[in-house]
Amino acid sequence: MNAFLSASSAQLTSRQQELLDYLRGYQRANGVMPSTRDIQRHFGFSSQTAAMSHLRALEKKGAIRRHPNMARAVVFPEDLDRAEIVDIPVFGTIPAGMPSDAAQHAEGCISVDINTLGIPRASKSFALKVRGDSMIEAHICSGDLVILEIKEPREKDIVAALIDGETTLKRYLISNGKPYLKAENERYPDLLPAQELLIQGVMIGMIRHFRRD
Repeated sequence: MNAFLSASSAQLTSRQQELLDYLRGYQRANGVMPSTRDIQRHFGFSSQTAAMSHLRALEKKGAIRRHPNMARAVVFPEDLDRAEIVDIPVFGTIPAGMPSDAAQHAEGCISVDINTLGIPRASKSFALKVRGDSMIEAHICSGDLVILEIKEPREKDIVAALIDGETTLKRYLISNGKPYLKAENERYPDLLPAQELLIQGVMIGMIRHFRRD
């Protein structure tokens, strides 16, 4: 631990240290930072405003760095010191099963080391949490966070797609000049668009948390 972090940690109150430890543990377990509501519930704070006040105190003491417009955009200074960290927005879940018309809502962001994951530095990226088992033969499981880049797909890419108004995660294929979507699970049928197939992002990385029993 560097001198800056040692000095910062020495200034923390016991409750602030507990919060810092909780943030680190939650990020390791879930791949994203907890929301202010998560923090409120965990510590029994009277309101989310109280949780925000504690986060601001940690930021003031240099124990964390926060993005001003994203509630979950928290980065630890030690991570910035040792890696090239970028914040990627997380837009809810995406079905890896049959398509769904559920709207996607931004849930905050995830801080990742782009060099470790091999993410292009200038890419326009976002993340989605997978729900379902239609991509298990591509080693994508329910609960995984997939990182996608906004770009034109190539055949055989795994994509987040809007097909006839519904979203899904599938492999992008072309047959007789016509694109379609294929699951990586034989229990699911191919998806051929009746009217529209819009590619929202091409998968470029994945984050998985292994839980201990």
